[in-house]
Amino acid sequence: MNIALLGYGRMGKSIEAIALKRGHSIVLKVNTDKDPLDFSNTDVAIDFSLPNTAVKNIKAALSAHVPVISGTTGWLDNYDDIKAFCKAQNGSFIYASNFSLGVNLFFELNRKLCELMRDFKDYNVTIEEIHHMKKLDAPSGTAISLAQDIIKSTEYSNWTLGEAQPDSIPINAKRIEDVPGTHEVSYNSQIDAISIKHVAHNRKGFALGAVIAAEWIKDKKGIYTMKDVLNIG
Repeated sequence: MNIALLGYGRMGKSIEAIALKRGHSIVLKVNTDKDPLDFSNTDVAIDFSLPNTAVKNIKAALSAHVPVISGTTGWLDNYDDIKAFCKAQNGSFIYASNFSLGVNLFFELNRKLCELMRDFKDYNVTIEEIHHMKKLDAPSGTAISLAQDIIKSTEYSNWTLGEAQPDSIPINAKRIEDVPGTHEVSYNSQIDAISIKHVAHNRKGFALGAVIAAEWIKDKKGIYTMKDVLNIG
């Protein structure tokens, strides 16, 4: 499979290493606005770029009838626009806030736990996420996804960064050197606490999941999620 990398930072390089080990080829590396977008001989594009370039890069690939896997966060105000554009192009698209196989299982645990906790009003939920110092957005897309799933099943109506507000899930975002990604969802009462936690030891899990998603979507049409890729939930 011939892969275009839209974004060639640390994640792009990790994806490249895993893709090559799995027998694929990298035919395009895009890291700046000045890099040409030539999708000839490309089977799938994997986007881990920046929020201000992601939409343009995704649309360019879809216009060239190349399926897109996107893990860039911070651009989701344009998500509905991308979905509509993909459908108009009869294209293929997967967005995930986190492609790690373990994190996507963690998402399922989070959804199940919040359903169990829904009727126990003495517990207040909080989310904590820890990432490396170079991560640009806060909170992480993964933390937002966790919060959104809880909101769907509970009386919480929103999330906030930092201190708790009425009917809002507080997300605490920490930046510590060389932390690939840690996420914890906690339910606290005056009596006890219940929590679930995912700790990434390195970036290989994120990169592997993105490559697996690229392998899965090749030759498919439509808009999918990692739940489709992993056949979970």
